[in-house]
Amino acid sequence: MQTNFDAIIIGAGPAGSTAAILLARAGWSVALVEKQRFPRRKVCGECIAASNLPLLEALGIGIEFDAHAGPPLHQVALMQREQTIIANLPPAEFPRHAWGRALGRETLDTLLLGQARLARTIVMQPWTVESMEGTAGDHRCEIRSIESGKREILRAPVLIAANGSWESLPSGRATRRLGRRPSDLFAFKANFRGSALTDGLLPVLSFKGGYGGMVVAGDGITTLACCIRSDRLEALRREAPGMRAGDVVEDALKRDCRGVAEALRPARREGEWLASGPIAPGIRLRYDDEHFRIGNAAGEAHPIIGEGMSMAIQSAWLLCSHLIFTKQEQGIVGKAAWHREVGHQYRADWRRHFAPRLRIAALFAHLAMRPAVSAPLFSMLSWAPPILTKGALISGKIRCAVDLETVALLASGMAH
Repeated sequence: MQTNFDAIIIGAGPAGSTAAILLARAGWSVALVEKQRFPRRKVCGECIAASNLPLLEALGIGIEFDAHAGPPLHQVALMQREQTIIANLPPAEFPRHAWGRALGRETLDTLLLGQARLARTIVMQPWTVESMEGTAGDHRCEIRSIESGKREILRAPVLIAANGSWESLPSGRATRRLGRRPSDLFAFKANFRGSALTDGLLPVLSFKGGYGGMVVAGDGITTLACCIRSDRLEALRREAPGMRAGDVVEDALKRDCRGVAEALRPARREGEWLASGPIAPGIRLRYDDEHFRIGNAAGEAHPIIGEGMSMAIQSAWLLCSHLIFTKQEQGIVGKAAWHREVGHQYRADWRRHFAPRLRIAALFAHLAMRPAVSAPLFSMLSWAPPILTKGALISGKIRCAVDLETVALLASGMAH
């Protein structure tokens, strides 16, 4: 079994698989460690903004994405209590990719991982990381097979964390907060078939103590996802003793948002509600990091703006562009000075592109969770729906953190 690599990537979601594809195409030897088997369902709103579609095409899954994704998203709606306000979404300025779409994570993750394998990434799945040691330029990861219990030590000068929000690395497990706070946000997701939700409409849900969204994804499946405060969830469960948390959340959404009730009236739920959390929005990049971070490992926005997938995929492209081009310039990988230079450039770019999205998402989330406070704003929106279009613009829906020239260069392997 190969144990020495140019890069080790932890997590095979959209961020990790994207990084693996790009580095492997550039001639790097890459190990990709993932603890879950695919396909797997995951708590996720599943919206993929138009800014990501040229990237997915460049990664080699454009045809499959077009075949499986839901209809193009042309409009956004804000649903609160009895009201629904609808506005147009702004089109992106990409040839053939003007509108975002939605695709289930069980499909998206599997497609990207398949491309990573085609690029000759060594995929270790299902394996989990037991320990991480070393410094920049000399990383050692002990991994364990979940099925057989076998252990291996992987070594590489570059280590990239692409783990999800609720999957701490060994270095963070000891400090992971165990106690709950009333303000903690827990995420829920369910799929429905036969809903009355209009194709091409992306509703944002505002209700007491939470926010959410709905979208028609692939195969006619409607995804309903939301985040709800811990204290609100506990209050709802006390009102309905014996009911499962997901069922309680579904009932509350139908009561608090008339648009949800109308969309789901003819629908039937497929499978159980999924739940995860608490979510922890914020920037996780650190200047003293010995490894690199992408996706939610780098930072997480409140999912109300639906930019989690954008930040995952685009942060991987950003980091890989710096890793690959700085290697070409200096001819070395992983030395301390090289690591510092790449890290400094990447962190600066990440903050420039994504920090504003975190701030906008936090503002939108706190307004959505307080319908009584946001009622005047909602009234204003009812008179001027184009303000919603402007909100979609400033949240980053049509901006890509990577220019298309760099995309073409990295995707073709010409950077090798």
